Amino acid sequence: MTITLITGANKGIGFETARQLTELGHTVYLGARDVERGEQAAARIGARFVQLDVTDDESVAKALATVEAEEGRLDVLVHNAGVLGDGPVDGPKALRVFDTNAVGIVRVMEAALPLLRRSASPNVVTVSSSLGSFWVVTNPDRPESQVPLALYAASKAAATMLTVQYAKTESNVRFNALEPGTAATDMTAAMGIGRPVEESARVVVRLATLGPEGPTGTLQDEDGILPW
Repeated sequence: MTITLITGANKGIGFETARQLTELGHTVYLGARDVERGEQAAARIGARFVQLDVTDDESVAKALATVEAEEGRLDVLVHNAGVLGDGPVDGPKALRVFDTNAVGIVRVMEAALPLLRRSASPNVVTVSSSLGSFWVVTNPDRPESQVPLALYAASKAAATMLTVQYAKTESNVRFNALEPGTAATDMTAAMGIGRPVEESARVVVRLATLGPEGPTGTLQDEDGILPW
């Protein structure tokens, strides 16, 4: 049985990823900040709920301790929790966005590594964004070059770089960051854009189910590897 933990998974891409992986036979730990919403989401798909706020060290430690106590290892970790941080930019908002989208990855990663090292095939997937790709946002042929989301873009660039750097230091763990494609979620509701969330989640699931021969340390979209 594959043991999988997904952060920010009570709705959107995280929830749909949890649902699809559960259907594939994974034992999925659905991580969410809100206990009531998380428990309800987990019950809907037959996953296991674990309270997990990526901005809180104690919450992260308790969540991984639960996985360790119940499973003894972790095979797949999906960094999905994220915030948009749109609107006017200021210091407090920047701290919140980076704390969730980038520092949160470090918190969860450091707590999870001891469990991932016990896996026969450890795999880490980071839901990043093409807005964090310097090549994409400076390419006038790409729509992302016209999107003014400074904090989100910068924090996702950090998330991608963290993925690449962890891949260098943890050679026995597969690491991939991906652009799942814009999905119709709460995050994009105000923009009125996005494809069905099931399609974007399938991109995450594809990387979450990679075998040992799969790539590592790359930024990917649904069609392949994006240039930096």
